[in-house]
Amino acid sequence: MTQLPTGTHTVVMGLGDLNGLLRGKRIPAAHWPVIAEDGMLLSNAMFALDMTCDIWDTPYANMASGYPDIRVRPLTGTVHPMNWDPGAVFIFGAAQTEEGKPVPIDPRNVLDRVCKRARDLGYEVMIGAELEFYLLDPESLQPRDNGIQVYGLERAMELEHVLGPIRNDLTAAGIPIEQSNPEYAPGQVEVNIRYGEALDTADRVVAFRGMVKQLAIAHGYRATFMAKPFFDFSGNGFHVHHSLWKDRQNAFADGGKLSALGRAYLGGMRSHIGESAICAASTPNAYRRRQSYSFCPINDTWGYDNRTIALRVLEGTENSTRIEQRDGSADTNPYLLIASQIAAGLDGIVGDIDPGDPELGDGYANEDATPLPMDLPTAVTAARQSEWLDDLLGSDLLGLWLQQAEREIAFVSAQVTPVEVDRYLGNF
Repeated sequence: MTQLPTGTHTVVMGLGDLNGLLRGKRIPAAHWPVIAEDGMLLSNAMFALDMTCDIWDTPYANMASGYPDIRVRPLTGTVHPMNWDPGAVFIFGAAQTEEGKPVPIDPRNVLDRVCKRARDLGYEVMIGAELEFYLLDPESLQPRDNGIQVYGLERAMELEHVLGPIRNDLTAAGIPIEQSNPEYAPGQVEVNIRYGEALDTADRVVAFRGMVKQLAIAHGYRATFMAKPFFDFSGNGFHVHHSLWKDRQNAFADGGKLSALGRAYLGGMRSHIGESAICAASTPNAYRRRQSYSFCPINDTWGYDNRTIALRVLEGTENSTRIEQRDGSADTNPYLLIASQIAAGLDGIVGDIDPGDPELGDGYANEDATPLPMDLPTAVTAARQSEWLDDLLGSDLLGLWLQQAEREIAFVSAQVTPVEVDRYLGNF
């Protein structure tokens, strides 16, 4: 059993739910030997909860079955200090059925299967993640600063009392942070997680989002990864950087340029980007990011170091050559987002798919490119028609994911917004 550091009084064990939100339990250190041996029990309902913790019957988790327990076991033997919570340590968990089998509707299993497929092809998938989020006043839920200061070092210094601990404490907690910077809106920042094995990176994103919220609270802020909290300001993106490695060499690099293998992977990513939109943006709000000239892509263009397109090829050194996919929203499930992108890329390698010609200019102005779904109903329709996505996620999980999306569509459609009242009530 893993030994706890001296002075530990609480072990926090968590894992990602249906939406990739961090959930779990706080365990007294005295009881940790039992949990380390036997795991902790949670209801399987956690994989059938929406983001508000509302629950509905699904084929796998339902009232008729009584929402039985799943068993969550420590994923690794390493515990990490939570410097903002002295005496507490964190460990990531993985879910199993009581029979020791994978939980069919656990999104993590999708990425696990895809990574195994890559290994069968002889490759390890390395993923880096860039996530944007807002730091807001907890009472007003508005930014405390004014004006756009993207990359501004003065603004960075103003936020260092919270971003410094985010970088340093999360690195200590097992999430290797490369850098942070103010982004393209008041109160918005970006933090980059160093690339690592794909499943490790997705686990880190789940833990990162949960821990950023805790650290923000500790420093007097409310953090949100909501895709588009303010219509007039930049949305929160989740940019994913891909490379395949073999024998400790980056297979995407050929003299610092994208290799033939990388081009085929890119071709696969482009071929499935539309039908997998539900994995990149899963709420009605997430599609508010998809606007022209917003730095969020609206079509399937690709190009070299171009932020107006969906698939951005970054060349340079042998180690740094990679492909960035830019359509993901910061609030989506990282397992489904990353798994769908990798699966598409692997299909490109197997089928030797040509990505076509690169966009050399303004991707938003390209009228020949295939549009991406620009609202959630369109994305749901594309997903329901996709045999590829059904095979990737499995019918139970895809059905649950689409059920949630349709419930969100119905909920948002049933509201009269303050904007409508302000605009119409006094004028008609």
